[in-house]
Amino acid sequence: MSRGLGIDVGGSGIKGAVVDLATGTLLGARRRVVTPSPATPRAVAKAVARLVARLEWEGPLGCTVPVVVQDGVVRTAANIDPSWIGTDGAALIGGATGLPVTLLNDADAAGIAEMRLGAGRGRKGVVLLLTFGTGIGSALFIGGRLVPNTELGHLVMWGGSAEHRAAASAKTAEDLSWAKWAKRVDKYLAYVENIFWPDLLIAGGGVSRDHQQWLPLLHTRAEIVPARFRNNAGIIGAALAAGRGSGR
Repeated sequence: MSRGLGIDVGGSGIKGAVVDLATGTLLGARRRVVTPSPATPRAVAKAVARLVARLEWEGPLGCTVPVVVQDGVVRTAANIDPSWIGTDGAALIGGATGLPVTLLNDADAAGIAEMRLGAGRGRKGVVLLLTFGTGIGSALFIGGRLVPNTELGHLVMWGGSAEHRAAASAKTAEDLSWAKWAKRVDKYLAYVENIFWPDLLIAGGGVSRDHQQWLPLLHTRAEIVPARFRNNAGIIGAALAAGRGSGR
């Protein structure tokens, strides 16, 4: 069995698990440590190292962060401590863990999981995964190939970033009904569709657990389906991105 380790760095928690790379199944319990505050690069790297030690892993490590990543270097910090900008996050986490690290955007990791093993498997054309959570993450695939770091949650709508009004966190903060929130998501998706004309939309994030409550209320041109892996998609995609497992 080929195995890998995926770590998903979020705003409140850092989650990780060993993954069966053939199926996306988590092998054993998902482990979690609290995201340090402030979530500086060194503090996060130490937390990731503690989590890796707890999981008793040796081998390639895949790790997500909610930022633009180019060749392991962090370029933005919309939802993380600004001291990350310009940091070689892959090298920093690699130094803390003693492991080879693949660092990537969290939504891109979720998209990799869904395209290889989940709701987008075998689909061609233009496929767009959107994760609805604290913000809106995006992963765009053309002919099965990832266009990295699209960050479509930051499209300007309603006078600011679209995610401020259409993320799942806005539904919670404003105590919106499913119908009222779905109207906002509908407007956001119409904007996105007019730019990219996707053949398939995949709705991810924790709110995808309740997809029966809101996906039927949407009016997208493209087919829209819930993500298969829900909140584990980032972990699974990170493990896949890191390549082969250790085989242990």
